[in-house]
Amino acid sequence: MHVKSVNLETVCGITSTLPKNDKPEIAFAGKSNVGKSSLINVLMNRKAYARTSAQPGKTQTINFYNINDELYFVDLPGYGYARASETLKEKWGKMIEKYLKTSRQLKVFFLLVDIRHDPSANDRSMYEWIIYQGYHPIIIATKLDKIKRSQIDKQVKAIQKGLNTEPSTKIIPYSSLSKQGREEIWECIKASLFFFQ
Repeated sequence: MHVKSVNLETVCGITSTLPKNDKPEIAFAGKSNVGKSSLINVLMNRKAYARTSAQPGKTQTINFYNINDELYFVDLPGYGYARASETLKEKWGKMIEKYLKTSRQLKVFFLLVDIRHDPSANDRSMYEWIIYQGYHPIIIATKLDKIKRSQIDKQVKAIQKGLNTEPSTKIIPYSSLSKQGREEIWECIKASLFFFQ
């Protein structure tokens, strides 16, 4: 997809009212420092529109990016940030829960996990929660460039086992350096938009 325009249209904090959008929404969730903002920048073909940081836990709001005035990328707060207080973590969790329960336009949910490691307890909880809400997430296995090619299949199987994924769950290995996986992710987005028309 050719991205002509990007606009950070709405930023929702803990007490904000979520917008009632009339365009399809594509949501992204993942543990802090999994590369969520980097992925969103690559998909939007922008270098630093979504804020990236060496400090995990930077995304503490729900950010709605209007793409081409056709759809929204919804950047959800990174979870599992160790230095955040339990109270703050609970509030972030409630924000994500509120979004999942109230969005009427959510078409695709991408869950990002680090391909180098077995899924964490937070990853498992998020996956199970998304399923419980009636969505079937696509898993993006980030940091592909950090492992050898020969390890990819083994790590993908570890993700399947660690999350106890449904048999039909799609897992896309992705590298923000080589951009491998970018086109496949866009194909999933386009297919979902076509399906829901």
